[in-house]
Amino acid sequence: MRTGLRLGLVVMAAVLGGSDLAWAQVAKIKLGYAKCAHCLPMSLIPGMAKGVEVEATGFNSGNDVLTALVSKSIDVAQVTYLHYITALDKGFDVVAVSGQINGGSECLSSAKLNLPPEDWATFKTTVAKAKSDGQPLKVAASRGNAQDIHMRGAFLKQGVDPNKDIQFINIPNPSDHLAALQRGEVDMICSVEPFASQIRLAGAGKHFVLPYEQAAGNLTNLIVTRSDVIASQRAGVQGVVSAVVELDNKLIADKAPWIEVINKLTGLDKNVATEALKNASPDPAIHRSQTLAIAAMMRDLKYISKDVSAEAEKNMDYSFLEQATGKARNDLGY
Repeated sequence: MRTGLRLGLVVMAAVLGGSDLAWAQVAKIKLGYAKCAHCLPMSLIPGMAKGVEVEATGFNSGNDVLTALVSKSIDVAQVTYLHYITALDKGFDVVAVSGQINGGSECLSSAKLNLPPEDWATFKTTVAKAKSDGQPLKVAASRGNAQDIHMRGAFLKQGVDPNKDIQFINIPNPSDHLAALQRGEVDMICSVEPFASQIRLAGAGKHFVLPYEQAAGNLTNLIVTRSDVIASQRAGVQGVVSAVVELDNKLIADKAPWIEVINKLTGLDKNVATEALKNASPDPAIHRSQTLAIAAMMRDLKYISKDVSAEAEKNMDYSFLEQATGKARNDLGY
């Protein structure tokens, strides 16, 4: 009887020990995302990720998220294609593992500018006159964010040099864009959703263009990590990427959870959230050729100091998307 009791205790200890070991081996990933309409669904990843414990933190901007990643405060970051190129230019260790959601940029003009929507000819005339009068147009964005680059690229394509023909105003936190237009501090702003829709619906600014006619197109969000995280927590990174793919598929089918999370995390009205999603497209692919075009455009804009095309291509790891989707990289943007 004693032998049977001892055997039972040994078996129980082995089972409990195995459970503890399994628990200890569950990957833990710190995830960062920005507070914008197409970024906020990342807050749902912890509840969807399988085989990984995810701690998600929201930041005011993509710049802040990138800083947290390179300083090793977080393991995986939702940033933008533009942040990816900027990071490589600065020599940071970043690896692109998934797309997420594209779109979300809009240029809005102040009422006093009286600028017709989509009218580049009038805009260029206005820019030239203001410059000749010694009072160049004040155009704002959050420097370094996708909307800033989208705006600069679109302006340059139209023959307006954003470094010489206008006065750029940096407003780091997109939630401050509405007030800047209302106070008349800027003539135009290129903002991110849902704040762009908030500006329009509040009557503080008028739609001018969606600035997608440039090398970046409407490409916006990218999921990146570091090579040391891939080496030490590959299963964790895979869990995050698989959850992003699953989330994107759900948001394509039903935008209700998306509207709810915007309302919950920004406090903005659901009507604003609904309007914002007209300018957003879930897309987990990593678009290689466009990324290389973005790198070239950013160099032309003097946003980066050197050609990082080789690094941009080298640091794209499609293996996580391939496992999550069952597709080959050629079907995932390569």
